[in-house]
Amino acid sequence: MSRRVILVTGGAGFIGSNIAARLCEDDGLDVVVCDWLGAAAENKWRNLAKSPIADFVAPEALFDWLATRGEDVELVIHMGAVSSTTEPDADKIVHANFTLSRDLWRWCAARRRRLIYASSAATYGDGQGGFDGKDDLDSLKALRPLNAYGWSKALFDLYAVREAARGHAPAQWAGLKFFNVYGPNEDHKGGMKSVVCQIWPKVAAGEGVKLFKSHHPDYADGGQLRDFVYVRDVADVVAWLAKSPQVNGVYNLGSGQARSFKDLAEATFRAVGREPQIDYIDMPEVLRGKYQYFTEADMSRLRAAGYNAPMTALEDGVEDYVAGFLNTDDPYR
Repeated sequence: MSRRVILVTGGAGFIGSNIAARLCEDDGLDVVVCDWLGAAAENKWRNLAKSPIADFVAPEALFDWLATRGEDVELVIHMGAVSSTTEPDADKIVHANFTLSRDLWRWCAARRRRLIYASSAATYGDGQGGFDGKDDLDSLKALRPLNAYGWSKALFDLYAVREAARGHAPAQWAGLKFFNVYGPNEDHKGGMKSVVCQIWPKVAAGEGVKLFKSHHPDYADGGQLRDFVYVRDVADVVAWLAKSPQVNGVYNLGSGQARSFKDLAEATFRAVGREPQIDYIDMPEVLRGKYQYFTEADMSRLRAAGYNAPMTALEDGVEDYVAGFLNTDDPYR
């Protein structure tokens, strides 16, 4: 290959743009982004404005681009997806999250290129079976996601493990089950933004904020627990995988510690020196039967694979996000 090219699908999105920015720190790489930007006024383009990417490809032109330029691509980082857990169109979800992933897998496998892709903690469903991160076929088959988004991600994990067992795999393949990611470049996500980003305007304005009440007897209002992981850590893990071609499999990617939504909101207030002011409202009926009250990534398999950098503590991540991005004139990475 004449150049070292990495293709990032979904590279203008939240996680994808942070990964692209991290990779662009290496002057020896050409980072190519595949995505849609939407209306200029929505400002998604700003997620890439500080990153010296080498090329930009529309998703509908991706395989034509690969046919003419794919010889230079050594690694595909596939972050492109329908990421809304409440998206009603299951056909749209399965096409974006499974079919495209399958086609990229086949392209990489046929040419012995490498593939890193986004899975999700939504594959674990209500979490009753735990979050141990096992990627053997029986463990993956036993998962019961609560929505079509989670199912689409679980379906591709199963596909990847089966194909790898049959010897039809890319030169490297790694799936990452993202837990609750927060950080810069998520403003375009609307209702899927992290709680930090959603409550920030009211915190900045000196107002109180609202969180969902609990509708589970084992959890207090605001006490619902999630594994919140800072997007900087996610980008660091992907950058490590890009330099670790011997690592294959499906891995959890979280902080490894469950924290409450109350903790998250309080950290946001304290990042600007305010005492927390939180009220609780009923959760919409449509969410109650599909709601995870606890997630926590077992990070032991990723650690055993060789990733040894510490994960950012919740209060440190929120403070960095608020001080370095949200509370500035330029909140983009």
